Amino acid sequence: MQINWSGVFPAATTQFNADESVNIAATLAHLDVMLDAGINGLVMLGTVGENCSLNQSEKIEVLAATVKHVDGRVPVLTGVSEYTTTQARAFARDAQRAGVDGLMVLPPMSYKADATEIVTHIRGVADATDLPVMVYNNPACYGVDVSAEAVADLSKIPNIVAVKEASDDPRRLTDIANLVSEDFVLFCGVDDLALESIALGAHGWISGLVNAFPQENRLMWDLATSGNFEEARKVYRWYTPLLHLDTKPKLVQYIKLAVQECGFGSEFCRNPRLNIVGEERKEVLEIIRTAIANRPTIR
Repeated sequence: MQINWSGVFPAATTQFNADESVNIAATLAHLDVMLDAGINGLVMLGTVGENCSLNQSEKIEVLAATVKHVDGRVPVLTGVSEYTTTQARAFARDAQRAGVDGLMVLPPMSYKADATEIVTHIRGVADATDLPVMVYNNPACYGVDVSAEAVADLSKIPNIVAVKEASDDPRRLTDIANLVSEDFVLFCGVDDLALESIALGAHGWISGLVNAFPQENRLMWDLATSGNFEEARKVYRWYTPLLHLDTKPKLVQYIKLAVQECGFGSEFCRNPRLNIVGEERKEVLEIIRTAIANRPTIR
């Protein structure tokens, strides 16, 4: 599939049973909720999809089932977050055979690579297939920063076509834009910087909270990208307490709890992630339930 690199791409959850086994049927049912709301693409097995908690065969099972279920309605990308370049290259080839349309490549896990190592790793993964590649920069989570200069260097590789920018600094989008060609695609990767990123020219948004609030997420995106910033700001102000959950260390548990509260899936994660309990659970549920009680009107 030729990917239209624009719009909202959920960083989709992987649904589990209470015994931590992968629940393919629930994963696909949740995708249908978001597809019905008009999402533009899917990123499976990202951080929210708990990539590093699945073994290789489980990952390919999730991808193959997703590709078959989506059946070309939107492009399907997969996160590539392996521990070595060799493993990442092998997974990229397996993912292509499973039918995915593109790759979102993270820096190598568990090792704080320097700039040269990061570029070499991502270039090595891109060279393993002919799939289009999105670079994923998230220094807060992964401890390494793919600089604007490194992104510009990588953008010279023909199949590296986009970046998910999650450095928590919206200025980075402009720095990248000033260094790359006009056809290189910029995606917002931080939920509570989405409106700012749209104003700065982001072509798309890889979102976590869209898993729980797909209709409202689509509403804000459509308002902002049509130039109606006054109404978009109103939705964004309602949405922002939820969007802050995407920036926390327990974002996966928080997003899955929101998904459960909205009736779209379960909060079950795979260890070492545990369900949220006690005062923390009370505080997060208060944010989620307040938002549900005060949803903006969808016309």
